Amino acid sequence: MKRAVFLTFAFVATFCLGFSFKTLTTTTNDSNKMKRVTGIGGIFFKCKDPKKVKEWYQTHLGLNTNEYGSVFEWYQGADSTKKGFTQWSPFNDKTKYFEPSTKEFMINYRVENLEPLVEELKKEGVTIVDKIETVEYGKFVHILDVEGNKIELWEANDIEFEKLGKQIGAETTK
Repeated sequence: MKRAVFLTFAFVATFCLGFSFKTLTTTTNDSNKMKRVTGIGGIFFKCKDPKKVKEWYQTHLGLNTNEYGSVFEWYQGADSTKKGFTQWSPFNDKTKYFEPSTKEFMINYRVENLEPLVEELKKEGVTIVDKIETVEYGKFVHILDVEGNKIELWEANDIEFEKLGKQIGAETTK
């Protein structure tokens, strides 16, 4: 009986010491890893008649549309007291905004700390289409993915984005 207790104690102690040693000697620290995409900031697509498309989505799917499309309001997972927004926008099929991509769509991804992220992407050989643009509701830059799809990166200022929406009388879709 004493031997079984001793062996159990020795096994548990060995496991705990091994776990402690691994924890002390592990150098990877996820808190130092740069965040990249944190969510979808918008979905943009081409269509023949953006006004008609917005009306259809409002009538049949209940989107609150405005001149730019619709804004979805939600609360952020990392801090549920902060609002977040995602833009849905139909563009005229003749738009040049998606160039140099020839695709019918463009996705906007929400990011944190856009400037250091762009520097890292440059080091990784990612094509940066333009310079970072700063407006009151955030910072933007466009990149190309491996298949030539234009992607918009947005470091959002949700407080100012919400103020802008209220100024133009836009209701969000919740």
